[in-house]
Amino acid sequence: MASNLNEIVTDLSPLIKVYKDGKVERLISSQYAPPSLQDPTTNVSSKDVTISPEISARIYLPNNINPNQKIPIFVYHHGGGFCLGSVFSFIHHRYISLLVSQAKVLAISLEYRLAPEHPLPAAYQDSWAALQWVASHRDDENSNVEKEPWLIEHGNFEKLYLGGDSAGANIVHNVVMRAGVETLYGDVKIFGAFLCQPYFWSLNSRSKGSDEGKEESNIAYRMWMLAYPSAPGGIDNSMINPMADDAPCLSGLACSRLFVTVAEKDPTREREILYVEAVRKSGWKGELELFEAEGKGHGFHLLDPEDEEAKIQMGLLASFLMY
Repeated sequence: MASNLNEIVTDLSPLIKVYKDGKVERLISSQYAPPSLQDPTTNVSSKDVTISPEISARIYLPNNINPNQKIPIFVYHHGGGFCLGSVFSFIHHRYISLLVSQAKVLAISLEYRLAPEHPLPAAYQDSWAALQWVASHRDDENSNVEKEPWLIEHGNFEKLYLGGDSAGANIVHNVVMRAGVETLYGDVKIFGAFLCQPYFWSLNSRSKGSDEGKEESNIAYRMWMLAYPSAPGGIDNSMINPMADDAPCLSGLACSRLFVTVAEKDPTREREILYVEAVRKSGWKGELELFEAEGKGHGFHLLDPEDEEAKIQMGLLASFLMY
């Protein structure tokens, strides 16, 4: 008897379903937003670029800067549990446009490969490769990659920032740790990192107010195992649990400044606070800032940028990037 290829093998409703024939159904999405050479609302220009066959990006530049002015570079990583999301979606395009307008930075918003079609560590590899591509623009010579004029003309490589939301913030943490043991092109350094509600978890984690008796029933656990089924250590792999017993020491974070934001009603808040405390106790020598949005849940700032807590968080991030 033939097997039913339409059988659902993984159901993480209302987020994602995976079928026996390999089809992936993403149940939440945001409308595509095209780039614009002059957004009428934010006065920000944007365009899409191809970094490699696997990686693309949308680049943003404020229009009210001098022709030869050098401004901070902000490499952004979207969230979505490593399985969802796109920088070309309306919510992410709106968010980065607003940030670039306020912070006056040159932003590179990365479109990395998604699981489960491309299981982790694919997204980590894509982020590192994209960061190397960005770093290669510091020197206009001795590189075989096609150069992006906005980066050459306006990028200040002494002020290179990484940032991301949720799974994107997880990626940023792991890339900054990798930068502590591997060198970027031209010996470029990461100046600062922004982790917004970073997706960290562990075997001992529990959602706030949850009475779930088995970790396997938790959506954060199941999303990680879908994204990285071969992860050594499973949910206690150091890439999802930076405080695991075998995780690299957090003093190895290769940046000078770190800004972490959490939300009071976010199920991952507990792990995020533990992470901040662990960084402070690790011996890391950088400057650490923490902001908590009162009464808010996961991703609130993306869904409603006009929310007062979202505006406060945006202002703090803009100040962080303009340092």
